[in-house]
Amino acid sequence: MMLALEMFRSLPRTVVGRAVGTRMPGLLSGVAAPLRLATLEAPVVRHPGWARLRTRLSGICGSDLSMLSGGTSLYFSALVSLPFVPGHEVVAELVEDCEDLPAGTRVVVDPVLACAARGVEPCEGCAAGATNRCSRITVGDVSPGLQTGFCHDTGGGWGQQLSAHRSQLHPVPESLTDAQALLAEPLACAVHTALRAGVAAGDRVLVSGAGAVGLFVTLALRELTPAAEILVVAKHAHQRELALALGASEVVAPHEVLRRVRRATGAFQLHPELSSAYLLGGVDVALDAVGSKASLETSLQATRAGGRVMLSGMPRPADLSAAWFRELEVVGSYASARVEPGGRSAFETALELAGHDAIASVADGVAAYPLHRWREALDHAHSTGRLGTVKVAFDPRRTQ
Repeated sequence: MMLALEMFRSLPRTVVGRAVGTRMPGLLSGVAAPLRLATLEAPVVRHPGWARLRTRLSGICGSDLSMLSGGTSLYFSALVSLPFVPGHEVVAELVEDCEDLPAGTRVVVDPVLACAARGVEPCEGCAAGATNRCSRITVGDVSPGLQTGFCHDTGGGWGQQLSAHRSQLHPVPESLTDAQALLAEPLACAVHTALRAGVAAGDRVLVSGAGAVGLFVTLALRELTPAAEILVVAKHAHQRELALALGASEVVAPHEVLRRVRRATGAFQLHPELSSAYLLGGVDVALDAVGSKASLETSLQATRAGGRVMLSGMPRPADLSAAWFRELEVVGSYASARVEPGGRSAFETALELAGHDAIASVADGVAAYPLHRWREALDHAHSTGRLGTVKVAFDPRRTQ
């Protein structure tokens, strides 16, 4: 048996979350949360290549908070199997041998439950190494679930134990702390986003948002692409400092974005009636790292005709008029791939980036909570920008 946080089906709580979750996030760590602390049987998947893991740290990310608030699109309801233990950003240790990895090995988990983990023949995406595009995430050896942390059978990092397939596991270098290793999964997503953005030499790039996603994308852009200028939009002073340390050319407040881009690119700024301003001209590539309506529209409004807008945060509905009128490429970026451009796994590159001095500084500030303090942890996660924290996590080993 193990202690875990379990998300369960509750129509009344989901309705409440959708109605007031974004305006009153405190409700999501109280009576409105479809989440409970429970004693469960440790998940065991009895198929080849699977093993049990003991969680050391598991992060709380924006998609987790959106899920609890009822903000996640119903599109995803067919891709999960309730009840499930959340937690897809995981650093853990093997409880038992897993093929070539001996028990006790410290690993990070690529959460995508692709064909190899499901014991089925590779689909077109998996055969090409694009495991994040797997089309068989509802069939095979485990129940439906696009990722670990959204699948009933595997468990997730918000529990003391989970199960994972060898194809998901990446050994952690001894040089990295647990907190640095915890950042490998969001860093891998950032690597995938930066490489998928198709940045050309001399391009101006806008990163809209300076939470964990935006900060890690900034680092990946600087280290892996020939971007000439990286402009980051940040609300808080500590985000400004971190963005500059991670490679931003300049950091601006949300209300300054269009003015700064207009000045740098010579674009024209227009002011439509009863709507927000936008540019004719602008940056070459914009990355929405928040997923909010305002952040996505900022990205669309600041990108030149024929430019590219990357959705690196799960998007909310927004006005797409600019995408149509300015013939923008709107490109999704989901999770990370086993084979990225250049032939490497995103996790290989991410584990290297996790040793960056600025990432070590971020890791030093990880706020870890025991499972029984989950309400406090979620409250903290909802307020990371204001409180100066980049990542909040659970440490299921802790009792205090």
